[in-house]
This record gives sequence, C-alpha cells and structure tokens, in this order.
Amino acid sequence: MIPLQGLSSFLGLALVDATRDRQIQSIQNSAQGKREITAFRERIGNIETVDQLMEDNELYVFVMKAYDLEDQIFGKALMAKVLKSDLDDPKALVNRLTDQRFRDLNRDLGFLPDDAGNNNTFLIPWQDKMVDRFVERQFINGQADQNATIGTALEFRRLAPSITEPFGFLKNAELSEFIRTTLGIPAASAGLDIDRQADLIDKKFDFDKLQDPAEIEKLIIKYTAIKDAQNGANTSANIAVQLMNAAVNVSSSGRFVPITIDIESIRQIPRGAYS
Repeated sequence: MIPLQGLSSFLGLALVDATRDRQIQSIQNSAQGKREITAFRERIGNIETVDQLMEDNELYVFVMKAYDLEDQIFGKALMAKVLKSDLDDPKALVNRLTDQRFRDLNRDLGFLPDDAGNNNTFLIPWQDKMVDRFVERQFINGQADQNATIGTALEFRRLAPSITEPFGFLKNAELSEFIRTTLGIPAASAGLDIDRQADLIDKKFDFDKLQDPAEIEKLIIKYTAIKDAQNGANTSANIAVQLMNAAVNVSSSGRFVPITIDIESIRQIPRGAYS
C-alpha cells in the first residue's frame, strides 16, 4: 500500500490513481490474497445453498469482505436470513434493513428464497466478477484507512454512474456526506426527514452529470479541495502541489493521467512540507 500520510487529499488521490494498477496487482499477488482468491475459486462452484456458504467460513468471509460487510461477519444468523430473503417481497427482512449493501449482497449472490438453490455460483464470469469486487474493495479500504476523504472519493467514483436520483446518495452514508459537502448542504441536514433531504439534493444537482466521466472527476476535485480546506491542508502553493503539477496532467476526460511519479522522493519529503 502506498503511504498517504502527510499528503493532501488532492495529491494523495493523484498518487493513488497513478499507482492503482500496481497496488491491485500487489493485493492479488500477496500471500493472503492468493490464498483467499484460490480458495474461493476452488470451492464456490460447489455452494448451492445459503447454509452451505455459512458452513464454509473461509468463503463466507471472502463474500462479506467483497461487500464491505466485515463488521457483520459474526452476525451469521442475521446474514443467513438476509440471503434467504425474497428481494421481491417488500416485507422481507432484506428490504426492511436500511443498508443498501444487504440488498446488493442478496441480489448478486442469487440464492433463491427459502434456500431453494442458486443459479450463479458455478458460473465462471460470476466468479470473476466476485473476485474483482473483492480485490477492488481491499484496494479502496486500504486507501480509506489512511485518508477517509480519498476513500470516499474512490467510492463515489465507483458508484457514480449508477446513481440516477437522490436516494442513490442517501442510501449510502459515504455518498450522502460526499454530495452534501460538494453541494454545500449543511451536515445538520442529515437529521432531516429523508424526503426533505432528497428534495434538497434534487434542487441543487443535475444527475445527468453522473454519466460523464469528466463531470465525475470535477466533483471529486471539488470534494477533495473542500475537505482539505476543512481539515486545514494548504494546497495552494506548497511542495505537494508542485510535485503533483510536475507529475500528473489532467486529460480532456478530467481523469488524472500519470506521467512519472518518484514514489521514494515523495516518501522522503518532510511532513512539515504539507502542514
């Protein structure tokens, strides 16, 4: 994992983008990553029911990590009920829980209601998608552990094209904070009725922008700049910005395009240079 301590979120995100492929490869090739991915590929095709998944703790943990649900790993009884729920039933447990991750997990794993079987787990394309999701989640969480602003920006980038209305933000705590910050909506508004929050976002935001990668990057740049200002990071004339300007360009699509970044030089810069 590339160290981000001492860097502004703006520079840190550019560094993360520039080293993304290398970091993804490192996760895949690490001893733990190889062990977890190999075990998943070897055994998931034999899993036909929720109960079978629960009995194979290694596979169960892999799936929970892929959906950023590590904090729920020990709640096996709840998770079994979630996975056995009928997603089409408004009264089902999975639909009564407010966290969207539970519905995503239920939908993507594809177990039939009442544990009647599964039509996905033996499919290689499905397995590939799950492995990619697992690795991507480890990558994002690794950045978020060092810099929460960068983690939120990466999560927004991942999900932005699928957001078409205010509740697409409001069903995710990180995305809710992202859009409030970017639109200048007070944090206290989180205590308002959910429909009132949705109305505030709808009046201030054009959701068509989320279909344009350049617009997504503009929002990310604005978010990181605001968060750095709130956190007291000086991004106007310090050495971090000089390094970034020399190392990366912004392409016509708005994405950071790496040219050359000397990681060791960045590591050796005194922390005081960013304060």
